[in-house]
Amino acid sequence: MNLPRYLHERQALVNVALEAALPPARTKPATIHKAMRYSIFAGGKRLRPILCIAAAEAAGGSARKSLECACAVECIHTYSLIHDDLPCMDDDDFRRGKPTSHKVFGEGIAVLAGDALLTQAFSILAGVAPVKRYPLSSFITELATASGSLRLIAGQVADLEGEGKKTSAAQLQFIHECKTAALLTASVRLGAMSANASPAELENLTTFARALGLAFQVIDDILDVTQTSEKLGKSAGKDVAAQKATYPSVLGMAKAQKEAARLTELALSALQPLGKSAATLEAMAHHLLARES
Repeated sequence: MNLPRYLHERQALVNVALEAALPPARTKPATIHKAMRYSIFAGGKRLRPILCIAAAEAAGGSARKSLECACAVECIHTYSLIHDDLPCMDDDDFRRGKPTSHKVFGEGIAVLAGDALLTQAFSILAGVAPVKRYPLSSFITELATASGSLRLIAGQVADLEGEGKKTSAAQLQFIHECKTAALLTASVRLGAMSANASPAELENLTTFARALGLAFQVIDDILDVTQTSEKLGKSAGKDVAAQKATYPSVLGMAKAQKEAARLTELALSALQPLGKSAATLEAMAHHLLARES
């Protein structure tokens, strides 16, 4: 398949849907809506919403019927980045190659923009069309669990508390299962649910997404050490400077690279029962393993 073309087309589809889903920039108070849109449209790759759409298609659904799920997870992801970049958290000046929200709008508005995107996500998700196997409550619960104190926030807390401390491989895995893999997994699961995926399909796609989410984070940690800020679109080397636990620091670079490859193979194995319908997800897994930014 032509993966670059697919990614470009699905990214454009998501951007159009997000444009319609967010309040216009001039809506009062304009400052908060400008801030929300600034971060949403700052040039993200839309990985999570595209995975959501690809999972829906793998389960026999359509991009159109998965768009509410796709936009909701992107709002959650962007909210988490805004808060992650705050001075009280990871304190970063750049995200996606542009000044971070708090650098443009100030810390107070940045916090509120993140809060607004978090709540907007559930407003968008409330418009999803329920299917036979999955009522609306299942979609809401899925996203709420992934973004709450048991997953995304749990990972952020563990990450903050682990700074400057010796971290085991098991502790590191917990951080990133929660902070990174949980939302990526929810993206895939929500897409599959929008397609009324069978229990077996949902289980296989869940296994795929969990492994892919961890592989994604391993590569992210490696790139933080090996790439420039210009290449990454954010400040390189900050994890080392902040004495954060990363896969290269805990496992060593060579073992971290092997772990990324192992997790990707685990993800690919989970797709085998889906056959050709999962070709796009398979191509994306290979693409993410080889990425340089």
